[in-house]
This record gives sequence, structure tokens and C-alpha cells, in this order.
Amino acid sequence: MKNSSSSVFFWVSVLIGVLICQISTPAAFAIEISEAARTVPLNAAGDTITLSEKQISNGQRKFNGTCSACHLDGVTKPNPDVSLSFESLALAVPPRNNLEGFVDYLNNPTTYDGQASLEELHPSKARADLFPRMKDLTEDDLADIAGYVLAQPNIVGRLWASGKPGR
Repeated sequence: MKNSSSSVFFWVSVLIGVLICQISTPAAFAIEISEAARTVPLNAAGDTITLSEKQISNGQRKFNGTCSACHLDGVTKPNPDVSLSFESLALAVPPRNNLEGFVDYLNNPTTYDGQASLEELHPSKARADLFPRMKDLTEDDLADIAGYVLAQPNIVGRLWASGKPGR
């Protein structure tokens, strides 16, 4: 009897040790994203910026919590013809395929041709009263969301904005 209780104690101790390690260890085993994949256009002039892995991670978290209901995997549910692909963002007026242009859109969304405001239809900082998820986002959060979206073609390739589940 003593032998079986020792065995149970041993395995319970091992299990508790494993759980403590899992809980206390940060996401050290996360996939490392190359510097090249984290480098995105900064502005329409062609300058680039290399985002940190922390910025990409924050952008993903904020995107998933704020944007993915309509833009899961880069697809736009309300209008599938206009996705978050690099090509679609480049053809918008003004172009949104750079960090500054994308952040500008998140602050003041316009139609694809840039002719009319969408602030009452699309979540934005301009109308955080209509879209409460936007009110707590900082400018850094917006830049991280933009960086995350712009880096996705480099990270997941053609699956981003393809309409095919990528993850």
C-alpha cells in the first residue's frame, strides 16, 4: 500500500511541476519571424520599417480582437472584392499598402476610391462612440495592427486574403 501511495505522490508531483513550468514560461516557443518578413512599407515614398516581433504579436492580438470578425485571414466579409491583400491595399485611393496609409484609414476610413467617408460604417478612431472596440486602441496599437496586416503576405504567403483558411 505504501508503494502505491509513493507512486501516486511521485506522479502528482511531476504533473504539478509540468503545469508550473507551462504557466510560468512565457511564449518562448513561439515561431520566430524573420526580419525580412517583419519589414513593411512605411509610407508612399517607399521608405520601409522593420517591426519588432512584439509589435507583430500585439498587432495580431489587437487585429483578432477588433478586426477579425469582418477580416478573418485578410478577407473582407462585407465586400469580398476588396480584401486586405497587398495588391488591394495598393490600389486604394490613397494607397493603404503602407503603415502610414493604413493607420490613416483606421483613423478616418474612406471608400476604396477615397471619395467618401466611411466613419459611420467602418470601425475607426473617428467614431469610437459607434465602435467601442476602437476607443481603447492607441496610435501604437493602430500601427501594430497595420504592421501585422502588411506583414502577413510575407509571413503566410498567398493564403493571406485568399479566402482559404490559412491557420
